[in-house]
Amino acid sequence: MDRNTVNWRGYIPAITTPFTRDGALDIDALHVQVAWLADEGIQGAILAGTSGEWFSMSVKERAELFAAGAEHRSDAFPVLGACNAFTPGEAITHARAAEAAGLDGILLTPPPYIVPNRKEIVAFYRAVSDATDIPMTVYNWPRGCVVDMDVDLLAELAQIENVVAIKNSTGDFASFLAGMYALEGEVRYFGLPTNALGADLAMLGHGDGLMGTGGILGRDQADFWNAVDAGDRERAVQLGRKDRVYMDAWFRPDYGVQFGNQQAIIKTALRLRGIPAEFVRAPLLELTPGEVARVEATLHELGIETVPLADD
Repeated sequence: MDRNTVNWRGYIPAITTPFTRDGALDIDALHVQVAWLADEGIQGAILAGTSGEWFSMSVKERAELFAAGAEHRSDAFPVLGACNAFTPGEAITHARAAEAAGLDGILLTPPPYIVPNRKEIVAFYRAVSDATDIPMTVYNWPRGCVVDMDVDLLAELAQIENVVAIKNSTGDFASFLAGMYALEGEVRYFGLPTNALGADLAMLGHGDGLMGTGGILGRDQADFWNAVDAGDRERAVQLGRKDRVYMDAWFRPDYGVQFGNQQAIIKTALRLRGIPAEFVRAPLLELTPGEVARVEATLHELGIETVPLADD
């Protein structure tokens, strides 16, 4: 496999997993959320990532989520399953569930918290690849995994059989660019910023898009990449500014949050738009009334109408 095995391109967000107020997985709400994203023209979705609270889900729940999400996949809307786990055995279980569900691919970070060394990271990815036949995205997520994979390591991982893409969320932009130039002929490369620089790089043929979070702006986020593909730099930059408004209002440059938690912020924003993203699951907590007001104010700044929040 290589980058040409898949057609992934554009904005493919890691979406939230809806839970009821008492913590039950809400598959009906998931269907509404994913259908809305597809209708908005979003170019794909990732299930059970960090935004999807994989860390509080059981093996059975993740498999159920994958099966439900797979019902929405199409050539224009690929659906991936995040298989993040502490051991290769666990990741293989999730990857096989994604494969059985008919998902288009998987997303996989190094084991979080453990801080594995280079050899251990390569062995981890190789074990998962050897046990499955599903296309894989390597996810470099230093904030969550306490490991920032350098270009040489990413290049080694790109040689593993099932690796077709890299999502590089390093805070070191020089390293991001070096990886992009080194690997773009071998794997799809995600993480371009939605600003003038990102538009320029993409219009020059560098990088494949952004695997962001939530998809809360809907069509505007998809249309940034559509404008790039159409050669309309002015429109791309205009749309990209909208993306930066909420990122600057809610998040820090290292992708940490300024208040609350990422999952509750995104779910609250979607609920304010009338999308049933539902609630977070413990240990995460819902936003305070003041924090909800902060999210709503940002949506209003973006010209997005909001609805009163239901509490059930």
